Amino acid sequence: MKHAPRIGLVSLGCPKALVDSERILTRLRAEGYEISPSYDGADAVIVNTCGFLDSARAESLEAIGEALAANGRVIVTGCMGGNERDIRGVHPGVLAVTGPHQYEAVVQAVHQAVPPIPNPFVDLVPPEGIKLTPRHYAYLKISEGCDHRCSFCIIPSLRGDLVSRPAGEILAEAERLAEAGVKELLVVSQDTGAYGLDLRHAESPWRDRMVRARLGDLAAGLGELGMWVRLHYVYPYPHVDEVIPLMAEGKLLPYLDIPFQHASPKVLKAMRRPADHERVLERIRRWRADCPDLTIRSTFIVGFPGETEADFEFLLDWLEEAQLDRVGAFKYEAVDGAAANALPGAVDEEEKCFRLERLMETQRAISETRMRRHVGQVIEAIVDEVDEDGAIARSKGDAPEIDGQVFIDDGEDLSPGDIVRVAIDEAEDYDLWGALAR
Repeated sequence: MKHAPRIGLVSLGCPKALVDSERILTRLRAEGYEISPSYDGADAVIVNTCGFLDSARAESLEAIGEALAANGRVIVTGCMGGNERDIRGVHPGVLAVTGPHQYEAVVQAVHQAVPPIPNPFVDLVPPEGIKLTPRHYAYLKISEGCDHRCSFCIIPSLRGDLVSRPAGEILAEAERLAEAGVKELLVVSQDTGAYGLDLRHAESPWRDRMVRARLGDLAAGLGELGMWVRLHYVYPYPHVDEVIPLMAEGKLLPYLDIPFQHASPKVLKAMRRPADHERVLERIRRWRADCPDLTIRSTFIVGFPGETEADFEFLLDWLEEAQLDRVGAFKYEAVDGAAANALPGAVDEEEKCFRLERLMETQRAISETRMRRHVGQVIEAIVDEVDEDGAIARSKGDAPEIDGQVFIDDGEDLSPGDIVRVAIDEAEDYDLWGALAR
């Protein structure tokens, strides 16, 4: 039997890109390719790039160069793949360049570089496909693209307008993941709150009924599968209110990831984002009244063109009032093709850094106060890692890689994926410590 061709893959960027990588590997594995964990063991390497920010583009170009130096046979795909001229201008030796979610083109490029050697006796792929996450959690992508035209963002030009998957198809995939042992689903898209708008909420079959392509209906179906279900990238449409009761009932994790981006009405208008900060605060109060355990995560941009000191102070005051649980922030960075590049009032780079530090320090104090509420409580946590010192887990309010952790002192006998009850006895700004509840 001939040696099966081996493909390596470097996946950069967001969880949506990771799902794209999983789909590519699933297709290749089904055709008989093996997956190489190293450059020197691969017959070719795929680099799935990110092109959202200039820093991400630089990282992607660096990764392509590293793969070329270590292997020499490189296929480029992903968000930066739409700019083939830029890639070949730096790395003319790449074998092929394809854009985001162009799975067929990537597979075709692999075929040309390394023809497959089919073997029906050994080419087996599990029903849930190939996953790049630990066995106990998985990302579930429900749509591609975005219909918004935020002035700082070029995602629509990279990934196109909103294209939602039928609800029945999503639920069937989630069911396969549950059967494979996945304990936590992380629902992702460019705009989760808009799910199904392009389909006009069309129904599709699942199990013994029809399910509408609507966030509330989809979430209710996911809540039937017995897994933790976490919602990411939820633009705050009014109908998002429908998922809060599901969280209060325990069918979804009480967790909302909402990218507010700013609070100043003037800056939000320049960003082409909703600018009614008072209404947002009122909805946050209402959500917490209906679901007291709700964790709200968000991201913000500092130093946007035209952002004055008064605008930034407005944002800090808003954070104090909103009392968000988890916050990430980054400095504004001009992106080729973004409308914001033409806006006046560029903020000095040093001032951007200063504002970023002030925002994160403000949020650190808010987070520490909110975390201390858990001391003396018993919470549920899902285990990610175990060693001789105990276990590292996450609470229902912590998404993997971006939020805090729960350290369990006596958890050395646990296994990744275990969901356990932990008595919390210590808290810091982002993390918790405790022991297994007896």
